Amino acid sequence: MSIMNPFTPPIVKRLLGWRKDDSDDDRYSEKAVKSLVRRLKKTGGIEELERAISTQNSQTNCITIPRSEYITGGAQIMPHPSNSNSESLDGRLQVSHRKRLPHVIYCQLWRWPDLQNHHELKHVDNCEYAFSLRKEDVCINPYHYFRVQTPVLPPVMVPRQSDIPADLRALPPPSLDDLASTVPDNANYPTSMDAQNILPPETPPPGYMSEDGDTNDNSMEASQNGSEYGSAASPSPSDSLDMQPISYCEPPFWCSITYYEMNRRIGEVFHASQSSLTIDGFTDPSSSERFCLGLLSNVNRDPIIEQTRRHIGKGVRLYYIGGEVFAECLSDSSIFVQSPNCNQRYGWHPATVCKIPPGCNLKIFNNQEFAAQLSQSVNQGFEAVYQLTRMCAIRLSFVKGWGADYRRQTVTSTPCWIELHLNGPLQWLDRVLTQMGSPVDVCTSMS
Repeated sequence: MSIMNPFTPPIVKRLLGWRKDDSDDDRYSEKAVKSLVRRLKKTGGIEELERAISTQNSQTNCITIPRSEYITGGAQIMPHPSNSNSESLDGRLQVSHRKRLPHVIYCQLWRWPDLQNHHELKHVDNCEYAFSLRKEDVCINPYHYFRVQTPVLPPVMVPRQSDIPADLRALPPPSLDDLASTVPDNANYPTSMDAQNILPPETPPPGYMSEDGDTNDNSMEASQNGSEYGSAASPSPSDSLDMQPISYCEPPFWCSITYYEMNRRIGEVFHASQSSLTIDGFTDPSSSERFCLGLLSNVNRDPIIEQTRRHIGKGVRLYYIGGEVFAECLSDSSIFVQSPNCNQRYGWHPATVCKIPPGCNLKIFNNQEFAAQLSQSVNQGFEAVYQLTRMCAIRLSFVKGWGADYRRQTVTSTPCWIELHLNGPLQWLDRVLTQMGSPVDVCTSMS
């Protein structure tokens, strides 16, 4: 470990003494703390910061810095990529060429060195200036935030197919038609939002996801109740049936990603093990945290595909946190997402394609919502459960969209697109279907 600068102020030395990060990058940590101390000397809060860290007490006061103020000495607030205005309320703090949101930096420093991004954090109730509240000042008190925990999904009670009463098997399965051949509707992420006056809406507009990943519970319930999936509750089988509990198990690779150009698969399947993954158009050999599409060759690539590939740029970042999947557009061009799970949340047709502009993020899958749908479907028989396999596939195109509002009406007509297969839900379905046995409808060589 490097030796600390002998001219480092005593308060900085004391604060660095509480850090949780045991890496050798003392220079980064010292710059981050010096910049914070310099700012807090102007507004007060150094004593409160030291008290919060030393006592590990969430009942301490908010410790704030302005979102939009530039900080000298190796650290500064950077505007969010979606807004070139330096007064953006979504500023990122840059320390030694690393850009992160300020509350994430100091939570990493003093609590969780392995913290990846702001989606993993929620604020405590007594925090008045939490990042997600979007006030002019943001609280960086590391004990005003807590880590998002992955909820434990209850096991699905599954009868064998032959044990389900005929009147329940007669219920229609969820309407999940073949999304590949359907000309989908289109939805747009909101594009006209006043960055200075954003408050969480009572009802989230179509495709909107707040910065901390929250949606309004009442509107969520209303949209589910109004959708074609949740319009009627399924009857429960008789208690006398032989029910087998089937639990969810987290796989080592949470999703598999396949890249396509038009209707041709290009390259090998990428297996994602990290909670944060970037899919971009550059050429660095891919690692566990990065899937570079620029490396992949195709002898049949036409000029339109070539041009589109050059505009993928920084692409998309996928997060898998707390049983939820988020997609954040890092590219200078929009991305287009078709997620039946997300569409169910907003009461849209399952095939709807949502446009996500640069700098915006959207929750595209939720394990708890899927678990509720699976629990409902087992009462309707094998076919209803099998239909849910389409819920576990998410299609995403770069630069060019598809659907009723676009010249390209199917995803296989877009130049560059990927398909995500969510391994945990698919493996859960596999165990449920295995327990249920064969479908009722007989299929023979003569039928």
